[in-house]
Amino acid sequence: MASSTATVDYILEQIADAGAVRARKMFGEYGVYCDDTFIGVICDDTFFVKPTPQGTALAPGLDMSPAYDGAKPSLKITADLLEDADRLSQLVRVTASALAA
Repeated sequence: MASSTATVDYILEQIADAGAVRARKMFGEYGVYCDDTFIGVICDDTFFVKPTPQGTALAPGLDMSPAYDGAKPSLKITADLLEDADRLSQLVRVTASALAA
């Protein structure tokens, strides 16, 4: 089931303070980038962020789950965290910095 463009737009709005964020359609779903660093995916209207030690420390209660069959486990963003734009943007920013290094 493909993610809706409304969901993608909403997630991008929520993480706008993280930096230059964008989504790119990939295999019917979306890859998410922050400052040109691939940080996660939106699959089945759910946001998954690549795990890093820094990101996991900011959101220790998040489940690790693969975004799709065969994918490596990622941080599965909860509805509560999705509503907290400041905290979610911080998670995305820290993840992008860690992955860029």
